[in-house]
Amino acid sequence: MINNSFSQFIESLSSSFIPVVDSKFLNEEYTSIDLSIYNKNLDSIDVSSSMAFEDYISKYLITTRAKVAFGGYNETRGIYRRSKHFNQQDPETERNIHLGLDVWCDVGTDVLAPLTGKVHSFRNNKNFGDYGPTIILEHNIQEVIFYTLYGHLSKKSIEGIEIGQRFYGGDVIAQLGDATVNGDYAPHLHFQIIRDLKGNIGDYPGVSNKKELQFFLQNCPDPNLLLKI
Repeated sequence: MINNSFSQFIESLSSSFIPVVDSKFLNEEYTSIDLSIYNKNLDSIDVSSSMAFEDYISKYLITTRAKVAFGGYNETRGIYRRSKHFNQQDPETERNIHLGLDVWCDVGTDVLAPLTGKVHSFRNNKNFGDYGPTIILEHNIQEVIFYTLYGHLSKKSIEGIEIGQRFYGGDVIAQLGDATVNGDYAPHLHFQIIRDLKGNIGDYPGVSNKKELQFFLQNCPDPNLLLKI
């Protein structure tokens, strides 16, 4: 299966909204959010502060009368400049283009498996600005093997979990962590679909530079093709 058809395959796996956080949130309670460099409202926010960012998200949800904010796929962001884990001097190699879908809601919110799969790997990615506790599920659907990544989880989410452990679509697999464990972000889930992990264990790039962007967009299709938020 070539990469273009992989995106079509992912899109074909669902016909309506699939929750990836607590199913108590209805689709109508979600709102899209722009966290790109083009959102001028962020110019007055100290994006290096997880508390300031969490306050911004909370006020945005109140203003939009929503309970969950989502977005960020293929979005160029300025927030990563605060971390040496991403920042480079060369604009072509600076990693600032987001490859997953972020779902912003309260710390401790349940994270759900949208599809049946098994635990491929997990890890606490402790770099500043990184995922923190992370789980990767492996899926085999219609003989197509691919992976989903769940980042910014609580520490307890990776305690007691086992490689090969099976989860069914809709099962709770984790909870969201707070800024002390999730890479210093406002609470949210980073959800990413990956065709080929390229040997990664418990981790996979969630942010790309311009130079490698086309490869990553092909290997990591828009998660909302599946979730249909």
